[in-house]
Amino acid sequence: MSGSDFTFVLGGAASGKSAYAEMAAYAHGGARVYMATAQAFDDEMHAKIRTHTDRRGTGWHTIEAPLDAAKRLSILQPGQVCLLDCATMWLTNHLLAESNLPAEQSALLLALEQCAADVIVVSNEVGQGIVPENRLARQFREAQGRLNILLAQQADTVVHVVAGLPNILKGGAS
Repeated sequence: MSGSDFTFVLGGAASGKSAYAEMAAYAHGGARVYMATAQAFDDEMHAKIRTHTDRRGTGWHTIEAPLDAAKRLSILQPGQVCLLDCATMWLTNHLLAESNLPAEQSALLLALEQCAADVIVVSNEVGQGIVPENRLARQFREAQGRLNILLAQQADTVVHVVAGLPNILKGGAS
């Protein structure tokens, strides 16, 4: 990255990864930007988004980026810290939109590399379960695994959160 820091936080569903990433963003000390990738199509997702919003509290500038995270990363400035939550929802949105996944992933990785702000990306680790029984679920699991590998390779720091406990896999703590 161009003088900025990239932290990649991954873990299972409800593992504490977003809470860890939020604490890392607070520790940064700069202006906080929350890049939201989720889309709420039902009451359950609306409630989950509300829970995350309430936990973060005030002092965040929110950017909605369900599909265009790469473009939105380019507007960030030095001194800011951006929490992109999460790569899993971003990938899901592109998969369901039948986007060109390799092109979208390349654009995201390039945007992360060129981003002037420090960035924390949250993602789900989905490869530790059984092989899904349907084609779309298998396609998603494979695409998420490949994206996570690429994000981890590019990141300065990689943290795996399990049961709320951060385990540093690469680099130093955020």
